[in-house]
Order: sequence, then C-alpha cells, then structure tokens
Amino acid sequence: MTSLTLLGADGATRAVALAPAPSFAKPRRPLQARVAYAAAHVVPKAHADNTPGQPAEIDWDATLAFRHHVWSWGLGVADAMDTAQRNMGLDAAATRELISRSAAEAASAGGRLVVGVNTDHVGDESISLEQVIDAYTQQLHHAEDAGAGAVLMASRHLARAAQSPDDYRRVYREVLQRASAPVVLHWLGTAFDPALEGYFGSTDTDAAAGTLLQIIEANREKVQGVKMSLLDAGAEISVRRRLPESARMFTGDDFHYVALIEGDPSAGSVRASHSDALLGAFAALAPNASAAIQALDADDVDAYRRILGPTEELSRQVFAAPTYYYKTGVAFLSWLNGHQPAFQMVGGLHAARSLPHLSRIVELANGSGALERPELAAARWHELLTINGIDTSTARVEPAQADDASDPAASDPAAAPATAGVPA
Repeated sequence: MTSLTLLGADGATRAVALAPAPSFAKPRRPLQARVAYAAAHVVPKAHADNTPGQPAEIDWDATLAFRHHVWSWGLGVADAMDTAQRNMGLDAAATRELISRSAAEAASAGGRLVVGVNTDHVGDESISLEQVIDAYTQQLHHAEDAGAGAVLMASRHLARAAQSPDDYRRVYREVLQRASAPVVLHWLGTAFDPALEGYFGSTDTDAAAGTLLQIIEANREKVQGVKMSLLDAGAEISVRRRLPESARMFTGDDFHYVALIEGDPSAGSVRASHSDALLGAFAALAPNASAAIQALDADDVDAYRRILGPTEELSRQVFAAPTYYYKTGVAFLSWLNGHQPAFQMVGGLHAARSLPHLSRIVELANGSGALERPELAAARWHELLTINGIDTSTARVEPAQADDASDPAASDPAAAPATAGVPA
C-alpha cells in the first residue's frame, strides 16, 4: 500500500492511503448536455526569471499541450482569462501571443476556444471612457483576427472611469457594436479582483445585475451569454432566470458549480433551468468534469453527482481566501498530474500559498479522483516536502485509514462505481 504524507498547519505529518487512479473514459462523441469551458493557466519556462514584475516567458510546448489535454476530454478552452494570470503577471505581449497560438492550435485540433478581451494593455493609468472603448476594441479585433471567440472581461479601467450605470451601458454598447460575432460577457466579483468594486455601476448586487441585464437585452444579437464569477449562487440563479432565451448563463462559481450546472428542471425554459460552465476549477478537473457531463448525456444524474460532487470541496480549498491566489492551486495540480515539468508560475505566484494549504489540496484531490497519475503526484509532493525540510519517512497510515483505503469507494467517491452508465 502506497501512502501519501500530509502536512498540518502545526508542522505535524500524517499519512493516508494513496487512492487509485480514477477510471474515467474520454468521450467518443461531443458532449451534449452542457457547454463547458476550462479556463486554462499558463506554464512558464522553469529557468526563466519568474519573479514579480518580470515579463512572462512562456513554455509554449507545455502550455499548448495542456490545452490539447482539455480538448481531448471534450471540453472547450477559455484562454487568456484571469486563470492565465491576466492582471497578475501575464503582460500584454505574452497575452497577444497566447491568443494567437491557442487559436491556431484550436483550429488544428477542432477544439472550442474563447479568449479574454480586456483593456489591460494600456497599463495602470486612468483613461477616459472613449479610451476604454478603443482599448477594448483593439483587443477584440486581435481575438477575432486570430479566429477566436471573445469573452468581454471586466475592465479595471472602466471601473475607475465610470460614474454611473449609463457609462457601463454606453461602453458595452459601443464595443458590442464592433463585434463581428456574439461574445460572452464576464462579471468578475471582488473576491477575484478587489479593483472591480461597484462594477456595472453599483455595489448592490441586484442593482448591478439590473444594469447587466439591460446591456444584454439591448444587444441581444451580440451577446451569446454571461459568465458570473461572484461566488453567489443565489445571484447567479436570479440572473439566469431573467436572461433572454438567446443568452446562456456560464457559471464561474467555483464554490457551487455542482448544483448550478445540474440545475432545476422545474425552473421553466431550458436556458433558465441550469448553468453551463466556464470555470478555472475545470482546468484542474478536466477528466472529472468530462465524465460528469457524459453522465448527464446518459441521463444519469446520480453518477453526475457522485463524480463531480466530491470535487467541490477541493475547488473550495483551491479558491479559498484570498481567492485571487487560486491560480497557484491550479498550477500546483497541473504539476502534480504531470502537465508541466516544474511547479513554477509567472511572477513568482507559485509562492502565494503555504505548504499546509497545498497539503490540503493534495488530500482532497486524492479523495475526489483528481489525481490522474497518483504515484507521480505522490512522488512530486514528497519531493517538495523534502526540499522544504519535511521528513516524509516518519508518517504512518493509521489503521482505520488503511482499512478504509482497501475499498476504493470508501476513500474515493469518484472511483470506478461512480462512472457506471457513463459512455466509455
């Protein structure tokens, strides 16, 4: 029996049994029940100057291979979003190249792709509303020229320049008129970016939602949906029920996605009954997310819950406050699962979480079927502990834990029985 050493906040170690790899199967046909995008991260060159304030040097082979990993599970990729460290280390030049390269890869692989459109290339200075419109338009045209769909991200510049809801209505109207295809709007909450306080013209969620809905209603032919990242399930459901049939709700709620994606069939129209997904969490959980949606395709809601339900506690740990450091957990799991050669991040953000915090991620990933290659993950985690002076040789699996581990379903609710009814 292979054990996994865990580290507590007090420095004490303990061991749990290493769960077997989940038996998820890649889909043989496109996923149907839900539209799902994983907001992918970037992998820097391990030898680069990955320190705060330095330009991003991207390991393009690893970064693009990760996108192919997501596509292979039937999910779409949402690129150049906040998960890719927009406004947290990914500079304008790297962002433009990421969009161009990802669009080319999507075309070659037949994968679905949307990319973030923002105003962040301008810098930190305050600009006028007219300049905000121009900045959005520049990035929109770059995305469209590359062949990618667009997600109109929340702009720090607009949050500073806008004086009223009318200013938001004006900016979005002007930018959306310039779009050649329908886009996704993104409402990013302050947990993810405190600089977006009062976005859509109010700190009151209901009032801000009213402005958002007015923007969508006035520009129906230009808006295919909205991604809500407020970590407020009630607010998302409220907006979802009021969307026009032409617009999808893409959940960005990494705390409550299981119920939001499953939805409520009694809620009325098909669009109002559930959320689709555009989630940073799915970058770390592509196999689980794919298997869960395959279960919905097979009308097996119980299997959907068994597969995806256990991952929500893991996601809550990854996105724990301060939430904007969640990117560290996404990259950490990517490294554990063998998708990048080193636990390195642009801007030194790999140092944003403590070892006990990462240990809890390891524990929850082990228990929810999120370790794709458990032996590799255990070896990498133990090496990280060792170089930080933690002795992994003294921890022992407690008898009760060892007994539970003999039954994969007891320690891993997402093990093989959970995939029953899922098309192989």
